[in-house]
Amino acid sequence: MDLTRPIPPDQYSLLPKVASFTLTSLDVASDTQLDSAFIQAGGNFSPQLAWSGFPTATKSFLVNCFDPDAPTPAGFWHWTLVNLPASVTELDQDAGAPDGAYQDPVFQLRNDGGAIGYAGAAPPPGDYPHRYYFAVHALDVETLPISPGATPTAAAFNALFHTLARALIVPTYQVK
Repeated sequence: MDLTRPIPPDQYSLLPKVASFTLTSLDVASDTQLDSAFIQAGGNFSPQLAWSGFPTATKSFLVNCFDPDAPTPAGFWHWTLVNLPASVTELDQDAGAPDGAYQDPVFQLRNDGGAIGYAGAAPPPGDYPHRYYFAVHALDVETLPISPGATPTAAAFNALFHTLARALIVPTYQVK
């Protein structure tokens, strides 16, 4: 099948503007190919992430990973972690494991593959390089009004109205 299609825009550029802060990782960097540890056919680990410089009014964080380049009308949500306390400013590698030891009110949602936690990169073979938007959203509420059964899209929609600032790292991956 020929997957030729336009490259979607950066989805965050289409949302209302918010402040930014610093997001770093020992494992991934923007505009570089993901290591096999972070792809579905490899280790399937979520990368280590750390952040700083967010607004002092921050009460919680939402962390997610989205691939706008998936050949669907709606992209592909790889990971969503909700209600992370403002005191938490780093996630270890594999924090997105399905059996992550999170305590209420923190929880992970089902990714678009149907499983709880992180789903590693898995673009179709031969497709152009996909972008993986690892985002940390600084929120003005301690808990979002969603349940653990919510979709990642519902979490993103609810977070939009509470986002003070956002930080991004956007690595890529392509199966040749």
